[in-house]
Amino acid sequence: MSTKKYITIRDVAQMAAVSPGTVSRAINGSPLVNAVTRRQVLEVVERLQYVPNPIAQRLSTRKTLAIGLIVPFLTRPAVSERLYGAVQVLARSPYDLVIQNIELPEQREACLRDLLRRQRVDGVIVLSLPLFAEDVAQLGSADVPIVLIDTSHPQLPHIHSVTVDDVVGGSAAAGHLLQLGHTRIAFLGDRVDDRMGFVSSHSRYAGYRNALRAAGVALRPEYYSEDVHGRHPARAQALKLLQLPDPPTAIFAASDTQAVGVLEAAREMGLRVPQDLSVIGYDDVEMADILLLTTIRQRLADSGRIGVQLLLDAIQKPDLPPVHQVLPTELVVRETTAPPAP
Repeated sequence: MSTKKYITIRDVAQMAAVSPGTVSRAINGSPLVNAVTRRQVLEVVERLQYVPNPIAQRLSTRKTLAIGLIVPFLTRPAVSERLYGAVQVLARSPYDLVIQNIELPEQREACLRDLLRRQRVDGVIVLSLPLFAEDVAQLGSADVPIVLIDTSHPQLPHIHSVTVDDVVGGSAAAGHLLQLGHTRIAFLGDRVDDRMGFVSSHSRYAGYRNALRAAGVALRPEYYSEDVHGRHPARAQALKLLQLPDPPTAIFAASDTQAVGVLEAAREMGLRVPQDLSVIGYDDVEMADILLLTTIRQRLADSGRIGVQLLLDAIQKPDLPPVHQVLPTELVVRETTAPPAP
């Protein structure tokens, strides 16, 4: 039987020659503890490997020490990478993460209602979830700090946000193909989903249209394809595009996952990439690097890290002015794009 002694806050206080209350305030970053005493207490905490009792911490700080995260389709690669960045910052904080994964439209209202209460969490992150009018009403009246990551709404200017300009990113993707000499460029994206409201694919398509128009290249309706998001639907979409009487020489897929489906369709038809068909994706998730896919890089993990730090700051400083940060995109050229065959 182990006889290892459980270290208590009183043990830390005794060794640091302060009161247990001072130990608690030092650990929780209270301004009532001067720098010398805080350093002294934290050195003893590290020496004794003291781990604060989470229940006692919650009672002493009157906080839940939990952060809520509302996210749709948690397993999508881009969402997972944003979450990875968020968890990296939370791991260095005293906060636990409460995740609400939304797969169906009916779950939205209940998730928002349940998490937007101070009794459950000290703050909320809404990640990659398009906001409807009813969501705006709930978020606008919440009594906890909120940060939006990869989503925003013009009626919520007082809420912190970290976003990306997908129109600019889409224009960069099409612009790269145009610079290589392609004019028969198809766009493969997501179907308009009124039930969930996702718009990133269509913002990227808007950038594609802008780039083609600026280059004087006519938009061809047959070169636009949309379906539910996924690798297998994208493969079927690409097969249809590549069997057109005048098939495209390049395809811009609205995500790296969809670009993988395009690569599979090209292989199935015996087309060489990039000699016969150029393919560009969007996001720069891990699979893009593995497949040497040319893509548009989003700072996915960075958006999670920045968003969580904003929320932690807002919890400490409720009067912090709203921050609206738009992260840049970057063209990453690898081995799936080249000039069209002569």
